[in-house]
Amino acid sequence: MVPVTPPLHYLALGDSYTIGEAVPAQQRWPAVLVQRLRRAGVVIDDPSIIAVTGWTTDELALGMDATPLAPPYNLVSLQIGVNNQYRGRPAGEYRTQFASLLARAVALAGGRAARVVVVSIPDWGVTHFAHEQGRDRAQIARELDVYNAIARDETARAGAHFVDITGISRRYPVLVASDGLHPSAAQYALWVDAILPVARAALRASR
Repeated sequence: MVPVTPPLHYLALGDSYTIGEAVPAQQRWPAVLVQRLRRAGVVIDDPSIIAVTGWTTDELALGMDATPLAPPYNLVSLQIGVNNQYRGRPAGEYRTQFASLLARAVALAGGRAARVVVVSIPDWGVTHFAHEQGRDRAQIARELDVYNAIARDETARAGAHFVDITGISRRYPVLVASDGLHPSAAQYALWVDAILPVARAALRASR
């Protein structure tokens, strides 16, 4: 008999971007990532997702506390912070809470930081929603740049991977869903183009 390769396990942690607010479930980026990995010959389960629209870092932590988990995972992604910025939370608080979430992600990846992929926060200030609401786009961009710099710094400190998709969100502001705020399936596909090679490297680290 030909031995059966056990599937790899993927946990995606985040907020509305991870859950794919306003797009079908199969078009959210963790699902598209798995589809692309499978086309490349990777045997991997559907993603386990812990994410809710509107969640901040502390709310994600509480959501993780309330969800049964089955570590170790071969791949863990983390994308969180836009709602901290939206609610005007201080950057110092974000650093502390993000670092704690990242440490938990590493633990869920069997203590192997190389299995963890952090994805940056997109710039919602370029969207139709921000324009219609009369938001200060330059201020949103500055604040998100600070948050993303913190996430990048903490990711490097932990030895995990960081993927910057913020530039994609700024280059393609028209690629939004029907709500005028969240990314469209087309934008998520561009994110996956950037995330895929990093995810494959992370999965190689799990072997």
